[in-house]
Amino acid sequence: MIVTEDLALLDDLLRLCAAAGAEPEVHHTVPERRAGWAEAPLVLVGDDAAARCRGAARRPGVILVGHDQDDPEVWRRAVEIGAECVLRLPDAESWLVDRIADGVEGVGRQALTVGVIGGRGGAGASTLACALALAAARTGRRTLLVDGDPLGGGLDVLLGGERTEGRRWPDFAASQGRVAGGALEESLPSVRGLRVLSWDRGDSVLVPPEAMRSVLAAARRRGGVVVVDLPRRVDEAVTEALAQLDLGLLVVPGELRAVAAAHRVASLVGMVLRDLRVVVRGPYAAGLDERWVADALRLPLAGELPHDAALPAALDAGSPPGAEARGPLGRFCGEFWERALAAESAS
Repeated sequence: MIVTEDLALLDDLLRLCAAAGAEPEVHHTVPERRAGWAEAPLVLVGDDAAARCRGAARRPGVILVGHDQDDPEVWRRAVEIGAECVLRLPDAESWLVDRIADGVEGVGRQALTVGVIGGRGGAGASTLACALALAAARTGRRTLLVDGDPLGGGLDVLLGGERTEGRRWPDFAASQGRVAGGALEESLPSVRGLRVLSWDRGDSVLVPPEAMRSVLAAARRRGGVVVVDLPRRVDEAVTEALAQLDLGLLVVPGELRAVAAAHRVASLVGMVLRDLRVVVRGPYAAGLDERWVADALRLPLAGELPHDAALPAALDAGSPPGAEARGPLGRFCGEFWERALAAESAS
């Protein structure tokens, strides 16, 4: 809701609402239908209308907006109407667009965002990322799987959704600033109860860091669960992804060379991501077990991923990894989400 008679200010606020995807109600004073004042996600009160808004019911989300940078009385008027902050345009335009968009999207708790990284090539990170996303979707939570590895062959292929209509990473390569979370979700392919952002079959293999930042931020604002499959290298785009993770899972096979390679990956990832845990995958070389691997890497143990001899044949037959909740991979992922989501609820 916008409350102002200042035409210049109204033009600016309407422009900012359009940029945020909002269609505001416009009033010159507090509307006669007081429920409208109380129910609007956000109320923008112009300097000129502050006096006319005195006595309106106090509520969160009231912002006093104007152009005059040197008005000494602005804070007194803000207190009189219960405004939570005072903004001066054009300086605060970017912040206000984000706040309006938050109001439109009804932003609440952000998505629990988990990244999966291979300790060495062929460790099974993409397989685990897909299985985690499928397990999260089975809980009924909004789930988005993000393919952050342009050279991985495409997670949509692994899920059997390469022919499903929807946007892929090259469509978002020019994204900067804010991406609407709802529009992002609706534009992506829906595969087996979750949304997937993967790659097309073209030659483009570059995600600019600005695009990674904007797209992941939009995905997180929708809530639920976001799973990100990441490459072992740490470039600018991967750094942006790591900065938005709640936790990372480093997948390490139970062999000495894998532990040595994973140590280097962990050193790089740990420079950005504070909460990095190891998932150890069997079978094990002689003398090794999951605790030995975790201790060698000096990382918390997220769990042991049992060897599943039937997995290669299932993948060859077109069954996505973790599609069977009772299989070893499905059970591991289900137990992981039970712990992770319980910890999130308690926080």
